[in-house]
Amino acid sequence: MASNTLAHRILTLPTQLRCLALERCLATPTLRVHPTQRTYATYNANINTTSSTQSSVNHEEVSHFNALASSWWDPHGSSRLLHLMNPLRHDFIRKCANSHGGFQQEKLKFLDIGCGGGIFAESAARLPNAASVTAIDPTPEVIAVAKKHQRTDPLLLEPNRLTYLNIPIEQLPLPASPEHRFDIISIFEVIEHIQSPSAFLESILPHLKPGGWLVGSTIARTGVSWFTTKFMAEEVLKMVPRGTHEWNQYIQPQELREWARRRQDLDVTVGGNGWQMMGVVYVPGLGWGEVAGSEDWGNYFFGMRKLE
Repeated sequence: MASNTLAHRILTLPTQLRCLALERCLATPTLRVHPTQRTYATYNANINTTSSTQSSVNHEEVSHFNALASSWWDPHGSSRLLHLMNPLRHDFIRKCANSHGGFQQEKLKFLDIGCGGGIFAESAARLPNAASVTAIDPTPEVIAVAKKHQRTDPLLLEPNRLTYLNIPIEQLPLPASPEHRFDIISIFEVIEHIQSPSAFLESILPHLKPGGWLVGSTIARTGVSWFTTKFMAEEVLKMVPRGTHEWNQYIQPQELREWARRRQDLDVTVGGNGWQMMGVVYVPGLGWGEVAGSEDWGNYFFGMRKLE
């Protein structure tokens, strides 16, 4: 269905635009390299190294999302696709939990990293099985927007239910003991925006409780994803602001899983349930939906479980 929709949209473009789109979609994309970008080879090395000395903050990205902060809670604005994707985030977390018999404890502690204006954080804080939600982001304007929107719901103002912090993960104090760590840590639409994926992931794991899940979503680095997220979404349909994504920062699912397999504290074995993945596709007019196999060329969710 997704491929037929994509083909139909290409064919409805004006002739010159259609030729350019087909040429760029079918060709192997070439990277635009400037001092702030990485080459393909360097990027893969960053995924597989274990250095944790770099900050995850990309100041160009902070400036970009600062500019978008005012429209974060407009369901028809620049964050529309995030609003539409949010129910699938919860579906995927349940899928991860159900792979190991569901949630064993009554109340869960959430950490939402790169929370933006709080779309997922707010929805998690309203869950009946949520003990607390800590949401962090290095972008000051979006945290201000998140706190302002939090005040519209008295439930979210209950002590410890939802706490926003304007810090990167590297500045979040480590838990004093394993029982104070988080059951669910989320990095939705985040990892493709940070400087060093490996260092970023390394800094997260100490905060995760044994048996807990690190879940996230990102985009595979393929010709199709360039066409859908850069050309169509940013240039043609203008569904997201230009410059929201850098194609060469996308991460292949196999790269992410290979990184996780090298970790001795993660339950990511061949044939095991400690690694979960779900490909999703956006269809204009219908929204987001799970499409088996689409993780190899487009948007996908991933989950990795920490060993008990």
